[in-house]
Amino acid sequence: MQNKDPRLSVCSTCPRHCRLNEGATGFCRARRAEGGRVVAANYGKITSIALDPIEKKPIAFFHPGENVLSVGSFGCNLRCPFCQNDSISQCGADSARYQSATPAELADLALRVRRERGNIGLAYTYNEPLVGWEFVRDCAKEVRARGMLNVLVSNGCAEASVVEELAPLIDAANIDLKGPSQEYYDWVGGDFAAVCRTVRALHSAGCHVEATTLVVPGRNDSDGDIDAIAERIESVSPDIPLHVTRFFPRYQMAAAAPTSVATVRHLADVARRRLSRVLVGNC
Repeated sequence: MQNKDPRLSVCSTCPRHCRLNEGATGFCRARRAEGGRVVAANYGKITSIALDPIEKKPIAFFHPGENVLSVGSFGCNLRCPFCQNDSISQCGADSARYQSATPAELADLALRVRRERGNIGLAYTYNEPLVGWEFVRDCAKEVRARGMLNVLVSNGCAEASVVEELAPLIDAANIDLKGPSQEYYDWVGGDFAAVCRTVRALHSAGCHVEATTLVVPGRNDSDGDIDAIAERIESVSPDIPLHVTRFFPRYQMAAAAPTSVATVRHLADVARRRLSRVLVGNC
């Protein structure tokens, strides 16, 4: 994107292309204009770390039964009213509580946990990891150098250049395919085409890809909605697993009713008309 105002720095991480004055922070709250360029203000700032079963990501068909050390920072380039991790995804450096770590320190920790408790590598998750993609890249290189694996859990809303740089370093990913159209993504503040492109690019790079759709009542809970999502995944590969997940009230939708279990199970059956591996979650 051409910057017509030399006083502004343009972020090229996601389709928003935030145009920022020096010192200003972008929509994601994680990227800031410094010295005429946009950098990751959340680089090396860890808000959450835990050893999780790989199935919790959720990833069902990649090293099942194993654990992965999960790390997160702060910031997100979407504004989902139902956000499940709003305490970190919707805050910035001024309000987040974090500890600092270098990529080498995290990779060493992952290796130590592997020896002591069992661990396949690092998972970049909790907030939106791609708003700090440089840290993901640098950690992933250190993790690979120690013979371990990299797992990405992301909304997938990033520019192609970012995904292309990371794809060779990522072994498995779960991408949120939140809805069936740009109309749905207008509601959550994202770019449908960019997310679909991310799924395809990771799969083409040989990464193990799974997808998740959170079923939100009245928003993406019709047969047509789920069929359209399944069709989009099928166009990449009918063997990509889809997790059809039950919504619970959170964040700006705390007063909403949860999705019924029957609805989730029915919509999973709809998706199975196109996809070979469909699972239900939160049921």
